[in-house]
Amino acid sequence: MLQRLNTDTLNWLIIIGVFLFVLEIVFFNGELIFSVLFSGLLMYLGWKKYTRLWAKVVFWVGAVSLTFTILNMMAVRFLIVAGLILFLFHYSRSKKEAAYLKPEWSDAREPLYKVEPLFRHNFFGDQKTKDTTYQWQDINIHGAFGDRVVDLSNTVLPHEDTAVISIRHLIGNIEIYVPYEVEVSISHSAVLGRAIVFDNHHTKLINQQLAYRTEGYGSNHPQVKIITTLFSGNIEVKRI
Repeated sequence: MLQRLNTDTLNWLIIIGVFLFVLEIVFFNGELIFSVLFSGLLMYLGWKKYTRLWAKVVFWVGAVSLTFTILNMMAVRFLIVAGLILFLFHYSRSKKEAAYLKPEWSDAREPLYKVEPLFRHNFFGDQKTKDTTYQWQDINIHGAFGDRVVDLSNTVLPHEDTAVISIRHLIGNIEIYVPYEVEVSISHSAVLGRAIVFDNHHTKLINQQLAYRTEGYGSNHPQVKIITTLFSGNIEVKRI
């Protein structure tokens, strides 16, 4: 959208934003500078010792405080509202000016087949694969709350390609059951939680990333690549 704005419009937005910022500091909210400096100091102290738990808490308290301080500024609220208005304006104009482009070299249409995914993007509630035999499809989902259970014993993984399981989740647990003949590569990151990957136990994960790979991964055996991200929750990958 910024590429469509002419220089005069962008300059006026900047000028008005700076004017509102100065006006707020001088006449309405002089404590704003102290709040920004204090939040910045907390972030600096937390970042210097970020490997420690108390430093992480101090850093994120400062980051949240600084974010709310900035969002409460008149200049920032003006820029957000102006940005939304400009976005709606340019979107409306682009719909009217949209051009239909059709290749002239061929009228043939490539056949496409709709594939139903194993999981859907549900923000709330639990999801699990079918208890009966099902055709494998790569999993690429995100969610907010609930558990996710993937059982690979009821499907046949492709031999020529790597099966992919990608799950991004906020709060909840992830369980993945893998047959013994399937090779595995897993990359897991979590802010808070625990992890059990076969015989490897991690009882305390705090802003960490784990990566494992079985010995035969990359061979001609069926294999699955697991990429998971959790804000708070446990993951368990085990043989079945």
